Amino acid sequence: MTSNHTLPEKHQDVSHTPEDTPSTNLDKGSSKYEKTPGTSSSKLESSYEAQITEVPYSLDKETDSRLLRKTDLYLCPIMIALYAVQYMDKASNSTAAVMGLREDLGMKGNDYSWSGTAFYLGYLIFEFPSVYLLQHFPMAKTLSAFIILWGVVLCLHAAPNYAGFIALRTILGMLESAVTPAFVILTAQWYKREEQFLRTSIWFGSNGLGILIGSFMAYGLAVNDHLPIAGWRLVFIITGVITIALGIVFAIHVPDDPSKAWFLTEEERKLVILRIKDNQQGFENKKFKKDQFIEAFTDHRTWIYFFFCVCQNIPSGGITNFNTILFSETLGLGPIRGLLLQTPQGAVEFVGCILFGIIAQITQQRLIVSLVAQAISLMAMCLLAFMPDDQRAGLAGLYLLVLYPLGLICMLSSVASNTSGHTKKVTVNAILLIGYCVGNIIGPQTFRAKDAPMYVPAKVSMVVLFCIAIALNGVLLWVNIVENKWREKNDPKPTPEELERVQLLDLTDKQNRYFRYAM
Repeated sequence: MTSNHTLPEKHQDVSHTPEDTPSTNLDKGSSKYEKTPGTSSSKLESSYEAQITEVPYSLDKETDSRLLRKTDLYLCPIMIALYAVQYMDKASNSTAAVMGLREDLGMKGNDYSWSGTAFYLGYLIFEFPSVYLLQHFPMAKTLSAFIILWGVVLCLHAAPNYAGFIALRTILGMLESAVTPAFVILTAQWYKREEQFLRTSIWFGSNGLGILIGSFMAYGLAVNDHLPIAGWRLVFIITGVITIALGIVFAIHVPDDPSKAWFLTEEERKLVILRIKDNQQGFENKKFKKDQFIEAFTDHRTWIYFFFCVCQNIPSGGITNFNTILFSETLGLGPIRGLLLQTPQGAVEFVGCILFGIIAQITQQRLIVSLVAQAISLMAMCLLAFMPDDQRAGLAGLYLLVLYPLGLICMLSSVASNTSGHTKKVTVNAILLIGYCVGNIIGPQTFRAKDAPMYVPAKVSMVVLFCIAIALNGVLLWVNIVENKWREKNDPKPTPEELERVQLLDLTDKQNRYFRYAM
């Protein structure tokens, strides 16, 4: 069966002048797309506009599948590699902690907890500036600069004192603040809405590869007694060098948008735009639109995303920074054995995220899949919190716990799929990530030195917060169902011509009444 999409026979001028207000109205009475007084439709980004020609192109199922495979082949491997190394960079202090970091830098009391908090303070401080830079400059090149710089900063983590280490962790957080919003935008640029959850699961789930590779690397350094410098310092230097190399590869390999894709032919670039038109999200637009910015703050979904991320990432911040300590000290495995037994955790996260992503793509029910994954993580957290003396239960809990990122993956892909309008999308994404930062800032502080090595209060708080996050996930599902039913009942069905026009415009999901929220 062939599904045909044809480009407009003649591209209509949808220019947007600075004095115009980019608000729009879909007239219910006439089922006609109109400009309200004093408004005009958004201007397509020139790099994409160049692809909308008078020549008709059709996209059959075979061509669509070929383009998807080609996009996956060229984009997914570099995104997986970079996100895995990003997690290694972020979590490197956790492995270094059991290799002598705390002793060599003279950390006492809650000093180590502050090293985790410092990273996310930097992340929080620079979240909006990094998003601004990503929107106003070529995205792939801008992100590459961030990557190379944070690789350099990571190499400097072989610091001589605690104060320098904390300063470097803060700067590292500032630089890493760009990677997740950039990947969300990349996913929305290249993939259909129904494809985005699986792709987000793949690149975000590669955090598990970061755990796997980082733990094996740290284990190899920990068992070697003849190193020229301390093993924990080599952890930072090696991961920093790998990061710099990946930053250079990313700059060369990843295009700023589909119209600049070196691995596609001229016709394929146009067809890529055709295949994602049904997202009804327009294309990348570097103009800042005040009305979209305001709408981002007044949309109730934005605050569901925000509070979900706060609740889920308080536990995440603790786990990221104390994961190796939980294996080595809480479960009594010791540094060497703890590093080795941590490796299966990474495999569970990577494989689990992909499997749940596949299920979500087949069922098109990402929010329900997310609820199931989070319920498993809640059960795992209960094993850790309420069976503290059972080492096997503790291991099972730590291995299954790492499915909780599927909740954040669901929220990230929801922003990519269900938030339309470029300025609104990057703003909502930034607010979500601020919630992510706030949670991760608080998280390490729940692991207090006086509660070591069992950290029972931290574990119990994680159980409570996981319950709240699950409830918020359910609220988002209900809100989407109710809104879609209301729109089906109250909004007219678009004609093919009207839908064609709307698909190419930079409208928000509120402005475009033909928009339906993905579940």
